[in-house]
Amino acid sequence: KSIEGDIRFDEITREIYSTDASIYKIMPICVVIPKTKQDIKSIIEIAWENKIPVLPRGGGSSLSGQTVNEAIVIDFSKHINNIKEIDKSTQKAIVEPGITIDQLNYQLKNHNLFFTPDPSTTNRATVGGVIGNNSCGAHSIIYGKTIDHILKLKTILSDGTDCLFEPIKHSEIHQKTNSGSLESQIYSKSLNLHGKYIDEIKLKFPNLLRRVGGYNLDTVSSENYFDITKLIVGSEGTLATTLEAEINLEKIPKHKGLLVLEFDDLIKSMEATTLTLESKPSSVEHIGQLILDEARKSTGFSSGTNFLSGNPNDLLIIESDGDSIKEVESNLKILQQKITKSKLSYASTILLNPEDQNKVWNIRKAGLGLLMKVPGDAKAIPFVEDTAVSPEKLPEYVKRFDEIVKNHHTTAGYYGHA
Repeated sequence: KSIEGDIRFDEITREIYSTDASIYKIMPICVVIPKTKQDIKSIIEIAWENKIPVLPRGGGSSLSGQTVNEAIVIDFSKHINNIKEIDKSTQKAIVEPGITIDQLNYQLKNHNLFFTPDPSTTNRATVGGVIGNNSCGAHSIIYGKTIDHILKLKTILSDGTDCLFEPIKHSEIHQKTNSGSLESQIYSKSLNLHGKYIDEIKLKFPNLLRRVGGYNLDTVSSENYFDITKLIVGSEGTLATTLEAEINLEKIPKHKGLLVLEFDDLIKSMEATTLTLESKPSSVEHIGQLILDEARKSTGFSSGTNFLSGNPNDLLIIESDGDSIKEVESNLKILQQKITKSKLSYASTILLNPEDQNKVWNIRKAGLGLLMKVPGDAKAIPFVEDTAVSPEKLPEYVKRFDEIVKNHHTTAGYYGHA
């Protein structure tokens, strides 16, 4: 009675929200589509009193079942999706969690700024979702992960209390730990946990650019600050419900170009990855044979393969950016010569026209969708996703993975951030 938004217990809605982009299905208790922040607060208070789990959800583009559960699912994408503030001078913005990355960046383009996480699902992945997932994307080589761009988080805790998390100086942390509130307990217990296990954390947390598994205990304390936002990012909605996020923005690069490398062999394309990284590109993406085959058949995507000189099994797409088109072209030509010398790739093309580049990027973004529409009874199942492997180990990893797949008399479609 206290909620303005929609509350749905009907079977059809529950069925819709029982799945996401993963292979999992769990029926929720109900779905709430809140209209106001007070709605969200009320939902969480009711759930707290009745010991019912809540699950904040954005676009449902998660691949490991993160947005399905036997819980009250709260869908932020319909109403809680506004930009509250854009500060061009400091390159910051305050946004609500239900806005998609594409919607946000469309608005930011007028200011020559953008929010950097760019998974292939940006037209449906929400800011709240990428915070929950600690998403990276095609340009994580230069911009890092979501955790590197979250400045403050306005949240609701599990008991319904409001809480703003931001970096706090170590000298001021005692002010947060002596009130007896849930917020106070969070700070004191997080401090104790970090202090107790710091040696294990340093020893055991893998030093990988794209590690997004587990809670980010390794980043919560720096030389000067203690920052709980680092724990909330990547926590998949299990620690707090985000109402607003203050985010860091980057300037849109002036010019971009692509070098597209063609390969007749999957492992050769993986071996070329380490060579491409030496040129400090802004992105290195892999597209495998199954996706290419479907793209060639598709009226919507076939134009993105017209420039190919052969019939490749695999592509590597390398992006370079710079202040001038000449700088970009020069960088790509140097890399092109290096790859030609290695004899790993049999053909390559430099694309400087933004329209041509977009056609190639669209194939990459449609990767999973194209895999899912392979004709026949056998359908692709996306369940080995976002594996984090050091680039120098990638050829051996893929070789051994492919052997396992073939030993089980099946096939795999390969694509991703190489």
